[in-house]
This record gives sequence, C-alpha cells and structure tokens, in this order.
Amino acid sequence: MAAHTGEEATVPTEDEMKAELERLKAENAALKARSGRSVSMKVSEKGGLSVYGLGRFPVTLYQEQWLKLLALADDIRAFIKEHEGELKKKE
Repeated sequence: MAAHTGEEATVPTEDEMKAELERLKAENAALKARSGRSVSMKVSEKGGLSVYGLGRFPVTLYQEQWLKLLALADDIRAFIKEHEGELKKKE
C-alpha cells in the first residue's frame, strides 16, 4: 500500500505540457548548435595534440604528424574538390 504524504499530485495542463515541450526543444537545439561548432584542443597523456569536436572521438596526432598534415592542406582541398561526388557529407 502506498504511503500518503499529504500532498496532492498535480497533473500538468495541456498548455503547460506544450510549453515544457517547446522549452525542451529549444534547449535541445541550443545544445546541438553549441556542440556542432565547438572544437577544442588539448595535449594528450602521451604528448600528442588531440582535437575534439570533429566527430565522436578526438583526432590525436603527434606534432610532426600535424605539421605534415597541415603542409598538405592545399592537396587535401584539391582532392576533396576532385572527388566531391564520391565523398559523403556529415550533416
């Protein structure tokens, strides 16, 4: 048997539920927008540079690897342009 606390449980009205739903939708959209553009970096435990916010997991490379990759930036852009029809876009 349930204990009686002396307080009546109030059932939210339909308008209150709609307002709460809209509040939650707005909060969810704000969180998605913030996480979608937030990229951060930190030094990993092993001394690599970890970039967070590009995908589910961080991208971690050592200094010389990042410098080599950055030196290829124009080549990477050209490759992407050349293979645009084959490459997928994450949306």
